Amino acid sequence: MIPVPTELAVLTVPAFKDNYLWIIHDGTHAAVVDPGDAEPILASLQANGLTLTAILLTHHHADHIGGVTRLLEHSNVPVFGPRNDGIAVVNHPVGEGDTVEVPGLALELAVLDVPGHTKGHIAYVREDAGARWLFCGDTLFGGGCGRLFEGTPAQMMGSLAKLAALPDDTLVYCAHEYTLSNLRFAEALEPGNRALQLRIAHDSELRGTHLPTIPSTIAIEKATNPFLRTREPAIIGSLTAAGRLAPGADPVTVFAALREWKNVF
Repeated sequence: MIPVPTELAVLTVPAFKDNYLWIIHDGTHAAVVDPGDAEPILASLQANGLTLTAILLTHHHADHIGGVTRLLEHSNVPVFGPRNDGIAVVNHPVGEGDTVEVPGLALELAVLDVPGHTKGHIAYVREDAGARWLFCGDTLFGGGCGRLFEGTPAQMMGSLAKLAALPDDTLVYCAHEYTLSNLRFAEALEPGNRALQLRIAHDSELRGTHLPTIPSTIAIEKATNPFLRTREPAIIGSLTAAGRLAPGADPVTVFAALREWKNVF
């Protein structure tokens, strides 16, 4: 008898105030993405009868790696992560062009370098046409993007362009529930965007019942996320009207002005 491939799924594990940790599993084995806190991961693994087989990290911030040491006390598993982000526990460093064959799962993830939030930030992409996934840490958010703690506006703009080039149906698994706050900023910039208005209504309803707004899709982000829409005349006009942009600014200057405004919005 030919074995039937086991379907993969993603579990959402809330942590801290607004983090999402992700467990990818096949009903038996599991890999965890950005485990900032071990306890909710261990509880979820036990509740679902899963055995941890790998850890995947996107960048070095504590709310993404803080639970790794404790998880390794329970399970001696490989730790994949960026080769240029200074994470001591990573024993399988990866970067753009690499493919991660996730132990225990019938899953391959392509690695992209997406600097900006940190200098060495990476993302993982499942390219399977039946279920495309993006685990992007703090680079792309629902309706927004990460702060530029280490990288430059040009780097972040390039990283977001790389993610926006993924197929429209790619599910975006980012690491924080920031969506409604981001969409309020987007609405101030582009009040006439019908897709944005529909998303605000939909995501507000989800949060009203304490459901996550994540994952979104690349298509949704391209239609509503101002950081992927920096060439839109309405957005440029709003920045100019607010005195945050001079007429005729180049795209990187537009992006920088947008990020600076969001920092104080």
